[in-house]
Amino acid sequence: MHAADNVAIVANDGGLPAGTALPGGLVLRDKVPQGHKVALRDLAQGEAVIRYNVPVGYARQPIPAGSWVHERLLDIPAARALQGLPMATRPAPAWEPLEGLTFEGYVNADGSVGTRNLLAITTTVQCVAGVVGVATQRIRDELLPHYPNVDGVVALEHTYGCGVAIDAPGAEIPIRTLRHISLNPNFGGEVLVVSLGCEKLQPERLLPPGTIPVRDEREASPDVVCLQHDSHVGFMSMIDDIVARARPHLERLNARRRQTVPASALVVGVQCGGSDAFSGVTANPAVGHMADLLVRAGATVMFSENTEVRDAVEQLTARSASPQVAEDIVRELAWYDAYLDRGRVDRIANTTPGNKAGGLSNIAEKAMGSIIKSGTAAIASVLAPGDKLRPNQKGLVFAATPASDFICGTLQLAAGMNLHVFTTGRGTPYGLAACPVVKVATRTDLARRWHDLMDMNAGRIADGEITIEEAGWELLHLLLDVASGRRTWAEHWKLQNALVLFNPAPVT
Repeated sequence: MHAADNVAIVANDGGLPAGTALPGGLVLRDKVPQGHKVALRDLAQGEAVIRYNVPVGYARQPIPAGSWVHERLLDIPAARALQGLPMATRPAPAWEPLEGLTFEGYVNADGSVGTRNLLAITTTVQCVAGVVGVATQRIRDELLPHYPNVDGVVALEHTYGCGVAIDAPGAEIPIRTLRHISLNPNFGGEVLVVSLGCEKLQPERLLPPGTIPVRDEREASPDVVCLQHDSHVGFMSMIDDIVARARPHLERLNARRRQTVPASALVVGVQCGGSDAFSGVTANPAVGHMADLLVRAGATVMFSENTEVRDAVEQLTARSASPQVAEDIVRELAWYDAYLDRGRVDRIANTTPGNKAGGLSNIAEKAMGSIIKSGTAAIASVLAPGDKLRPNQKGLVFAATPASDFICGTLQLAAGMNLHVFTTGRGTPYGLAACPVVKVATRTDLARRWHDLMDMNAGRIADGEITIEEAGWELLHLLLDVASGRRTWAEHWKLQNALVLFNPAPVT
């Protein structure tokens, strides 16, 4: 990955057997699986193992040239302290604006733009999930055929709302997350709420006055169905009420049409999951180039995953657009360090068996491949977990979230994401009901085997077929098509992962 590296990764499908002679004359001493590291020279005990021109570990024992370098041979570098960091020291790239890029989207009353036209049903508590599930299916079966311009109905089911210390520090995070998801641009400003009635998260606390943009004074309060209301006699009266309340929302959504809007209206969340050693070689660099193009076009790009950028913190603070942005990054990462410390773990707990099987020895190596998704633009602003983007909050944004695929995706939805890019090397069928997810494979083998789950094959970069830059442009045009209505594979198969609210507060 860099001329100064003392390891390289094996790109060949199936890896390479011991005895393989590489073009430079090096002979492999071990069988090395695909994506795993091989020592390019003799490494002494305690010597730094260099990939991406940074230490990703220290040799626990002497490692001869040609050896397989895996996690059992490495000690992880210590986490970089959050003091003495370079703060807004790197000049922003001098780019020309990228003009003329458009897509067909749904323009909302508040100026935001949806890539889908969905009816969302917000729930205040998990207790109502079963009832809402039945009602949602009935809306799909009975009502949606009469509203052809509505793309679907989404139940915002979650595991929060009661049995929690709702006033404890940290409890505000899941509440504001659910509030802001309810206002996602793909829902067109229509808010229908189902409450049980006795839960801690009452509708007025979830959506206080002034939260919902209103068309007239009659809609100053959210449209709420309370299952415990005296008017409900029997299960079917609850279902009938929800279905009846859905009709006017569907009428308004159905009246909307796609309009040509500039690419600057995109809010793209980027994320990786099931990562492997190719993530930082193919898919994530391609996403990074695409992110730079979108920033040049005036759009918003969010990258996240606290533990997967923690080892690159000096890169983040140096790239910050101002010292204040750098301080915001430090604040969020310090908060997350303390959160992990309360659980007596640290960033090392992040890597999975699949990551390691794919060649990633530890979180330090994983982080260096993950951060590339953010491209090279200056970091314009920072969001705390559950925060929502302001209308003028453009450019590259660090949305501080846990690295869990489902929690990160949920928080990016709350921030206002209207399109999602997800890279994977090991493979995942991940999808979101509220937002189209474009999945990018890091390896050609994965793209071949999962041909009807992966939307793009970035493995062609490693195969020598296309460059990172070409892949970035290809991904950009794919995103514009998807934003205009082209279905992703996840949408085709209706693959939808559950919302997972991040709740650092106690459960009672």
